[in-house]
Amino acid sequence: MTRTSRTHRARTSLTVLAGATIAAGLLVTTVGPASADKGAPSRGPKPTVVLVNGAFADSTSWNGVIKELRHDGYPVVAVANPLRSLSGDSAYLKDVLAGIDGPIVLAGHSYGGSVISNAATGNKNVKALVYLAAFLPEKGESAVDLSGRFPGSTLGDALRPVPFTNADGSQGTDLYIQNDKFRHQFAADVPRNEADLMAVTQRPVTNAALAEGAAEPAWKTIPSWVLVATQDLNIPPKAQEFMAVRAGAHTTEVRASHAVSVSQPGKVAAVIEDAARSVG
Repeated sequence: MTRTSRTHRARTSLTVLAGATIAAGLLVTTVGPASADKGAPSRGPKPTVVLVNGAFADSTSWNGVIKELRHDGYPVVAVANPLRSLSGDSAYLKDVLAGIDGPIVLAGHSYGGSVISNAATGNKNVKALVYLAAFLPEKGESAVDLSGRFPGSTLGDALRPVPFTNADGSQGTDLYIQNDKFRHQFAADVPRNEADLMAVTQRPVTNAALAEGAAEPAWKTIPSWVLVATQDLNIPPKAQEFMAVRAGAHTTEVRASHAVSVSQPGKVAAVIEDAARSVG
């Protein structure tokens, strides 16, 4: 065979191989996505999860939950609840929600449940409400009313009141949980070293905030999910169950203290994601 014949055959083989490669590439590009899309509903971006802490805690109490949600692709906003008054805290949260585009899943812990119930009313972007060892007040009800309606709360004996002066000169009272009682009362299933840090960094709630009656609640018009903490010493589990049934909420029970977002972040995230899937 001549050198020219060998060269011609090599070029021919390369041309055929290149053509086959290009054809295969086109086949993957054209057929692959079409097959993957067949019969699959289109889904938009995931909703933003907005987390609202309750009394005696701050937004870092959501750290474990945030880690789970972000791992699963959810955008998250943890709001620093002022804990000054129910109406004022709700107005603040309303402003935060107004700055978020797209669907929202709004979750509240403890007193934060009262705040999300007020703030979500009339907001069309809020598609689901999640209450985690939290209050779901009816109009006019306060946290004090609801926690005292059923036996089981030992919070009153654990509190340390601290008077303060408001900007207008009026007097108010901040409520703290006594440091030596904090773990037993609030976070019995949290490791002691972590609970001790929580006690030192706790943010007080005003007595007025817990005693203020709620406005028209959003849970009457927005689907709700409730996680009942069965070992809760702040909000009696029976009270949590009563509020969940009254709201017609999807309900999950977890053996946990009041600090369920810290002790059981995976289970809290699972309830939130269940609510989020309903949005899509």
